[in-house]
Amino acid sequence: MANKGPAYGMSRDVQSKIEKKYDDELEDRLVEWIVAQCGAAVGRPERGRLGFQVWLKNGIVLSRLVNSLYPDGSKPVKIPDVPPTMVFKQMEQIAQFLKAAEDYGVVKTDIFQTVDLFEGVGAGQSGLGRRCQCLSLTPLSPPAAKDMAAVQRTLMALGSLA
Repeated sequence: MANKGPAYGMSRDVQSKIEKKYDDELEDRLVEWIVAQCGAAVGRPERGRLGFQVWLKNGIVLSRLVNSLYPDGSKPVKIPDVPPTMVFKQMEQIAQFLKAAEDYGVVKTDIFQTVDLFEGVGAGQSGLGRRCQCLSLTPLSPPAAKDMAAVQRTLMALGSLA
């Protein structure tokens, strides 16, 4: 993760389009669903793209979410006692969530890339929630690299399977 200056020209246009895909209302619904599914112990993020990214970034909330969809005794993701602080451990936790979400039935094209959440250049909507019929959400466009909207799409897809 290198420090980057402001984007110009085509780079700025592309980043602007990615950022427009992020849905604040969907974020609120996803947070409500995650808290209802996992319990109040997961807390709540600060409102907005950055707060949502920080809340999910270490992978613990995501791991608790996917584990809550499985019956007791068959939890697919091991959750460490102490949340990971090292970058590679956080990314590893996110990768375990993504594998468990795919095993649960989220279509591979609905799954975000670890870098989408970790760098969070455009925080977003995921496939987990798309699967959640209780949310009654409409399908979204495919994920883009470094796109938080892709995170929202994965969560929507997982939720629609729940």
